[in-house]
Amino acid sequence: MKNLRKLLALVLALAMCFALAACGSTSSSSDDDSDTSTAAADTTTDSSAEEASDSSTEEVTITWALWDYDSTAYWSALKEEYEATHEGVTIEYIDLGSTDYMTQLATQLAGGNSELDVVSIKDIPGYSNLINLGLLEPMNDYLTTDEEDFNGVLEQLTADDGNYYAIPFRSDFWVLFYNKDIFDAAGIDYPSNDLTMEEYDALARELTSGEGSDKIYGTHYHTWRSDVTLFGILDGENTIIDGTYDFLYDYYELVLAEQEDGICMDYGELKTSGLHYSAAFENGQVAMCPMGSWFIATLQTYNAEAEENGVDEVNFGFVKYPHPEGVEAGTTLGTVTSLAVNTNSENKDAAIDFVNWCASSEGAAVMASTGSFPAITTEESNSIIAATDGFPTDENSLEAMNTVAVYLEMPLSSYASEIETILNTEHDAIMTGSETIEEGIANMNEQVQEILAG
Repeated sequence: MKNLRKLLALVLALAMCFALAACGSTSSSSDDDSDTSTAAADTTTDSSAEEASDSSTEEVTITWALWDYDSTAYWSALKEEYEATHEGVTIEYIDLGSTDYMTQLATQLAGGNSELDVVSIKDIPGYSNLINLGLLEPMNDYLTTDEEDFNGVLEQLTADDGNYYAIPFRSDFWVLFYNKDIFDAAGIDYPSNDLTMEEYDALARELTSGEGSDKIYGTHYHTWRSDVTLFGILDGENTIIDGTYDFLYDYYELVLAEQEDGICMDYGELKTSGLHYSAAFENGQVAMCPMGSWFIATLQTYNAEAEENGVDEVNFGFVKYPHPEGVEAGTTLGTVTSLAVNTNSENKDAAIDFVNWCASSEGAAVMASTGSFPAITTEESNSIIAATDGFPTDENSLEAMNTVAVYLEMPLSSYASEIETILNTEHDAIMTGSETIEEGIANMNEQVQEILAG
C-alpha cells in the first residue's frame, strides 16, 4: 500500500508539470515573455478605451418647458434639428399652454424642482419674477454667440446684479406695412426705409381719401398702448419703466391730431367695434400700418388662402419703422422670446449647450425656415425668410429686415406688471378724451413714481 501511495504521488506530480508546461506554451506566442505580457495589457487597455469611447456619447434627455407646441412650428423644428445633429440627446417637452404660462412655469419650478432643464421665457414680468425667486441660471459665462449680435437686447435683459438669465432666440420687431395698390392709385411713391415721424405724418395725410364706407385712412393704430407711445423710446434715452413720461407728449399730440382730422380710425370706435388691425389692413381700408414682423406671416397666409376664401390678395410691402429726427433708421421696438436654464437642473451642461445652439446662427437658420425671425439676424436667415411663399420681394422690404437697434417694448423691471397696468389705464383715458395729454402724463408720473419709491 505504501508503494502504491508513492506511485500515485509521482503520477500526480508529473501531471502538474505537464499542465504547467502546456500553460506556458499557450501564452508564449512571442519569443519574449515580457513582450507577450505587454501585448496582453495593451489589448486590455484598447478594449477599455473602446468601451469608454462608446459610453462617451452619453445618452441625455433634456426636458423643455414651452407653450402651444402643436400650433407653433419652430418648437418642433428646433427640437428635431438639434436631436439630429447631437447624437445621444433626446429632447422631451412639457407644454404648459399659453394662458398664464409664466405663472404655471413658476409653479413648476418652485421648491427646487429639477424636472425641467430648459425653460422658455414668454414675457418680461414673468422673467423678472423667476429671477427674483432664484430659479434661473446666470448665463453671462456660458454664452457662445457674440453679445453684440443681439442688437442691444441682452443689455435690456440684464438684471441689477449684472447678470442676464435668459438668451433670446426669437425676436419680433416693428416695421411699417403699406398697401402698394393704394399708393399706386394715389400716384404716390412708396415710403422709404428712412422715414422720419414728420415725413410719416405728412404721407399719412396725403394718402387719406374718400368718405363713409369708401374712405381710405392714411395710417392705422391698433388699440395697444405700444402702437402710440413706443415711438418715444427710440432715442435710447427714455424707457417706460423710469417713472417720468413727459417725453410721450409729442407722440400723443401727433396721433390725436391725426385722429381728430380723420387720418386714422377713432380709438374709441375701434375699442367698441373690436376691429382687428389685420382686418383693417387686409380689407384695404388703410394705406399704412405700424405693426410687428409677425404680421408678415399673417398676410402670407391670408394671400395663400385668398382665392379659396373668395377675397382679393393684399399687395403689401413693408419698410423700416418711422423714427424721430436724429435717430438712425432701422432703430425699432421689439419683443423677444428667450430660453433659460433651471438653476436646479441635473442636466445643466446639456441644457446650456441646447440654449446656446438655439440662439446661434445654426438655430437662426432653423427659425427662419419656419418663417419666424431669429434673435440674431444673418444674411442666411434673412434669405431663408425672404424665400418663403408670398414674401414681398421688393428691395424696400428686403432691406427693412435689417435692424440697427431693437428696444424692448417692456424692459426688465421688478415692477413691470404694475407699471404696465398704470400706463394702459392712462393711455385709454388720453385716447378717448376723458383726460387731456397733460393730465394723463401727470397721472403716469405720479403713480409709477409711487411704485418705484416702494
